[in-house]
Amino acid sequence: MTLLAAEQPKKKKYKNTRKGDLYGRPFYFMKMKTRISLRASLCLLIGLLTLISNSACSPTSTQTPFIPPTAQSQLIEPTFIINPTQNVALVQSTPLPTIIIPTATINPGDCVSNLTFIEDLTIPDNTSIAYGATIDKQWLVQNSGTCNWNAEYRLRYIGGAVLGAPEELALYPARSGTQATIQITFTAPFSDGEYESAWQAFDPSGLAFGDPIYIRIITVSP
Repeated sequence: MTLLAAEQPKKKKYKNTRKGDLYGRPFYFMKMKTRISLRASLCLLIGLLTLISNSACSPTSTQTPFIPPTAQSQLIEPTFIINPTQNVALVQSTPLPTIIIPTATINPGDCVSNLTFIEDLTIPDNTSIAYGATIDKQWLVQNSGTCNWNAEYRLRYIGGAVLGAPEELALYPARSGTQATIQITFTAPFSDGEYESAWQAFDPSGLAFGDPIYIRIITVSP
């Protein structure tokens, strides 16, 4: 048995000639890993530089500061300027004609003449007058008829004392419906007493019409 053990051949010990790391991995595997890490780091560095370059070249946006309004701006009314292209012709207006509405003409033969006594304007009845004094007697009357008094209408003495006046006078012209003043100048007698003079209006046909008018005086010595 001892011989058999001695006769057994001894196993040769082989030395590991390959170099590696502590975990037994070969160095070429470590080199390849190192290359991959360097390539990734390089790509990351290039990307970072590109990002910084783009940020530096792009213009920075600045915000406009807000300025509050100080006062409301005044509204400006538009001014319209019209430039005529043609000459403007000025037309002078002529005054409108006066329109006269014709009135119906009354035929003297169809109208009615009338006179209404209103009042004594001077020398009331029974006024004392000195001898030979001039008397200015006036009556206010109205043409109460439909005829207009023209130059053909007369005023005539019809009774009493003439008192120095003409016996016939022209009646004061007056249109129908208007008032008129009849005036006669008398002279007082040279004797004491009461005197009356009566007068009447006559139309162009010689017919008396209307109220008669009177003067009554008392003459006294001066």
